[in-house]
Amino acid sequence: MRGPVVDAETRCIHYSTPRDIIAIKFSCCGEFYPCHLCHEEAAGHPAEQWPAASDHEHAILCGSCGRLLTIGEYAQANACPSCAAPFNPGCKLHWELYFSG
Repeated sequence: MRGPVVDAETRCIHYSTPRDIIAIKFSCCGEFYPCHLCHEEAAGHPAEQWPAASDHEHAILCGSCGRLLTIGEYAQANACPSCAAPFNPGCKLHWELYFSG
């Protein structure tokens, strides 16, 4: 996990509510970051979106249980399919920063 992570459930200095428990693997570097701001501050390169045909990629990490979700699974989920920990619905407002389509 890269960036300024503040706890074991992947919360960071930018997003730290009880529901901020996912980390995203960035297409450009293959590294997990808690958010786009963490990537911007720590990666040393611009972020790239996952291509539209990447729904099968395991790019979302549930910080509560450690399950890797595909982009397609995450797109349909409001909570982790394994542990039922709720995800922050506001994260999907930033969808275009991570994913095409």
